[in-house]
Amino acid sequence: MKTHLRPVLFIILLLATTIMNAQNNINQNLNDKQKAIVGIASTTAKGDLSKLKEELNTGLDAGLTINQIKEAIVHLYAYCGFPRSIRGLQTFMTVLEERKVKGITDVVGAEASPIKTDRSKYERGQVILEKLTETKQDGPKKGYSAFAPEIDIFLKEHLFADIFERDILTYAERELVTISVIASIGDAEPMLQSHLNIALNVGLTPVQLHDFISVIRATVGKKEAKAAQKVLDEVLKTKSKI
Repeated sequence: MKTHLRPVLFIILLLATTIMNAQNNINQNLNDKQKAIVGIASTTAKGDLSKLKEELNTGLDAGLTINQIKEAIVHLYAYCGFPRSIRGLQTFMTVLEERKVKGITDVVGAEASPIKTDRSKYERGQVILEKLTETKQDGPKKGYSAFAPEIDIFLKEHLFADIFERDILTYAERELVTISVIASIGDAEPMLQSHLNIALNVGLTPVQLHDFISVIRATVGKKEAKAAQKVLDEVLKTKSKI
């Protein structure tokens, strides 16, 4: 082979590999840990504690750490309330004790990294929300934010700073928790639509979101899955036109 052809062949091979990897990522399904997050979040939101115990065991067996699961259950209180979240945590405590009696040692996992910044929580939350939505948040307030400015403050300071800023879970994992809760409680289609768009923004693929629907169908029910599928179809249809 002529020496001057080698760089060209290398570039062709590199491009082919990149295209193949991109295609694989597009077609990639949710992994076992991600499916477990959906199962845990959805059954906690519904208050189905017996089913939650199954999902918690599945998640631990799939490799989720204790802290990751705790974080998922804490996260979801912002979308379905303290009662569901606390009952979820209590159920998780029972599951861990039962596994300990059986001689199973589960990995605790990393703690959240300390936040080191001089910016206010409102500013930090605004930056995170801009990343998630891919939309600037510095314009005049509209809708519910204008009607009740307090909730805009709570959302940015607490939800998107205090909660989303914690690095135990990735943004994609947090969005899996969020869409699982919203789909499970039902009658919140505008919120589900917004967070499905965010899920795509943070790297989840259409294939993975269809997987999410399948887990909702198995853990919560056909009615909830059908409603969520309708919203997902609308989101993907809109995305395809952009």
